Amino acid sequence: MSTQTTSSTATRDGDPDTTGAEVITLDQGTGLELARYPAAGPAQVSAAIQVARTAAGPWWDLGFEGRAARLRAWRREIARGGEDLAALIHAENGKSLEDGRAEVLSVVGHLTFALDNVERVLGRREVPAAAATPNQRAWVEHLPYGVVGVIGPWNFPLGTPGAIVVHALAAGNAVILKPSPITPGVGVWLARSWRRAVPDLPAALQTVVGFAATGQHLTTGVDKIAFTGSARSGRAVAAACASRLTPMLLELGGNDAVVVADDADLDSAAAHITWGALQNAGLGCISLEVAYVVDAVHDALVAKIAAHAGRVHAGSGDDDLIGPVPLPAQIPVIRHHIADALQRGATAVVGAPADGTTADRYVQPTILVDVPPDALAATEETFGPVLSIVRVRDVEEAITRINAGPYGLGSAVFSRDRGEDIARRLRVGMTSVNDALAFSQHPGLPFGGRGDSGHGRKHGDEGLREFGYPHAVTVRTGPTPAPTTTFARPPETMARALAAVRDRLAEDDPTERN
Repeated sequence: MSTQTTSSTATRDGDPDTTGAEVITLDQGTGLELARYPAAGPAQVSAAIQVARTAAGPWWDLGFEGRAARLRAWRREIARGGEDLAALIHAENGKSLEDGRAEVLSVVGHLTFALDNVERVLGRREVPAAAATPNQRAWVEHLPYGVVGVIGPWNFPLGTPGAIVVHALAAGNAVILKPSPITPGVGVWLARSWRRAVPDLPAALQTVVGFAATGQHLTTGVDKIAFTGSARSGRAVAAACASRLTPMLLELGGNDAVVVADDADLDSAAAHITWGALQNAGLGCISLEVAYVVDAVHDALVAKIAAHAGRVHAGSGDDDLIGPVPLPAQIPVIRHHIADALQRGATAVVGAPADGTTADRYVQPTILVDVPPDALAATEETFGPVLSIVRVRDVEEAITRINAGPYGLGSAVFSRDRGEDIARRLRVGMTSVNDALAFSQHPGLPFGGRGDSGHGRKHGDEGLREFGYPHAVTVRTGPTPAPTTTFARPPETMARALAAVRDRLAEDDPTERN
């Protein structure tokens, strides 16, 4: 028995509600079969978790420097095989070879950040003695959860799960990666490269291939789960984790917006917005989907964006800037959002209604103007090469509309003088000012959102802390003038302490002194 990796389920999940003995992948450029992988069932997942548990202790026992030596060897192995890995991403996902190389570079960058910073962020930190316990030496350090499960997406099959895997390993956890069944070869390649680089602890990183059921088995057996996918699937993961109170990192959907003020550099804004909306065929959780443009510059900006977008074509040729939509079920979603906007009075200045989407795997860029703010394309995640431009009276209206939405992942602001002020008022996790998606290219910045965009953070210091829990320790170093942790505490000890605090605070209060 075999099954393909297509599904009628919505948006960007790479785990169709399908079961089967094999995962069959396609070469997105040709549509031909690329490879077959056995789908892991409950027994295989349980075995992987058990093996990971046996590796977790020795991996942690290596210490920061021991783990760093092996992570450096893995970084060299990834860099050595970078061209082959980029080619595999290109074949499984369909994105350009250059975009595949960008994902390889991204993972190398996150490895470098982790190597340079993990001990500073998670290592032992001494804490000054408290007034109530002057006889106690105190410190805090971050300990690994044990076995971390990572469920990755198909849209960035290396960059997204790779960064999470890197941080979880650097924090001292063993990791099991469950890649999307659309792009499982990338996950398999990572595990093989790990075994070559770290032959003494190969089980510290494993890959299990399968469909949604495989991910569900993984979720219920590990010590922490990191999931990337839609808000719908994220809720299902959260429900599965709730029974065991398993901690989780959820990186979910987005309907990311850009604000264009009347003092924006329109040439720069048009170039960056077009790229932010159409890169990777718009198949990014942080892709710009809605542009709120103030009336004073609306028409001029639309003309510039249309000129840029008109030069972008989806295909598999060397000159094509974006590739296909690897999940066939996503194409009807994109088509529906475009049709809904057109029916509500919008106009396609790029991508005519008849060719905005096609019957095959390729979706051509579509730029919609005069989009009503309540259209599906403006309120829900389209997840395709579509930009909806909404005319607003002023920046205040744009901010209000963005903050009223259910998502809160990324955003962009274009304004010469007010960009930072506008950015600080947006209730989102990330903002680029006078640029698009630049925050995602900085390995030291946290990546994540709020609301239906999930919770928790990957990347940066915060991403490292996601995979180590704080352990506070005190050590008694001698007697204390007033014992507080035995029943031998002298009478009125707390009363005298409270009176002293009250008097001290009164001295600090100018109203008391008067």
